[in-house]
Amino acid sequence: MTYAASLPGQPRGGAISGPATERAVCVLAPNPSPMTLDGTNTWIVSEPGSDLAVVIDPGPLDEGHLNEVVATAGRAGKRVALTLLTHGHPDHADGAARFAELTRTDVRALDPALRLGDEGLAAGDVVTTGGLELRVVPTPGHTSDSLSFHLPADAAVLTGDTVIGRGTTVVAHPDGRLGDYLDSLRRLRSLTVDDGVDTVLPGHGPVLNDARGAVEFYLAHRANRLAQVETAVEAGHRTAAEVVAHVYADVDRTLWPAAELSVRAQLEYLAEHGLV
Repeated sequence: MTYAASLPGQPRGGAISGPATERAVCVLAPNPSPMTLDGTNTWIVSEPGSDLAVVIDPGPLDEGHLNEVVATAGRAGKRVALTLLTHGHPDHADGAARFAELTRTDVRALDPALRLGDEGLAAGDVVTTGGLELRVVPTPGHTSDSLSFHLPADAAVLTGDTVIGRGTTVVAHPDGRLGDYLDSLRRLRSLTVDDGVDTVLPGHGPVLNDARGAVEFYLAHRANRLAQVETAVEAGHRTAAEVVAHVYADVDRTLWPAAELSVRAQLEYLAEHGLV
C-alpha cells in the first residue's frame, strides 16, 4: 500500500528494470496498481564472475514475466540456482511454483507452505550461492512471514514490502502486527548504523539510496499516524472505518480498505499498551 509521501534518497521516477548495484538486477513485473506501484520488483542477485544467480520474489503468475527473468539472467551468462521469497503475498509469490519448474530450483521461504524443497529460511541463516552471500533478516509486521535479505558486499538490503521505494506500506492486520513492524524497522535501522547499509532494494518502486533516511522516515511516519489514530479515538471515532475517514481523509479512497488494515493494527497496538 502506498501514500503520497516523499522519502529521503528516492528518485523522482518509478521503478526501472535493470542493474541497481554491482550484484543486483531488477526485472519489473507487469502488474502495476495503486497497491503495487509500478509493479513487483523481481531481483536477480549474483556474484560478479559467477555463472549462478539467486532470484528473490519471482512475482505474480505471469508466464511472460517469469520467462523474462530467466532470459535476463541468461543474457548475463547466469543460471538461476535458487529462488527466495520475502513473504507470501500473491504479487510476490504466486509465480514461485511455476518459476521453480522453469528453472528447476528449490524455493526457500519462512512459511513452510511456500517452500519447494527441503530447506526453509530462518533468522540468522546465510544463503551462499556461487560465492554470493545473503544474510536473512527477520522483518515481520507487514506480514508475519516477512523477511529481508542483507547483501553486505553491496551495502544493500532487499526489503520486500517492509520498506518500499515510494510512499509507505500497509501493516496487513491481523497477520501483520504494528509492534512487530516497529521492531523490524529498528532492526533495519541497526543495519544502516552498525553494518553500513546505505541502499534499499525494495519490492516495489525505485531504489532508495539513503537507507537510514528512509527507515527514519518510516519510523517517524508510524509514530505520527499512531498519534493521529489515538487522537481520533479520543475524539469519539471508535470503529476502524471511522478512524480511517478521519485520519486518512487526504488519501485516495481506493486505498481506504488497505488503510483500514493498518488502522486495525494501530488500534490493537494502542489497546495492548493501555492507550485506548
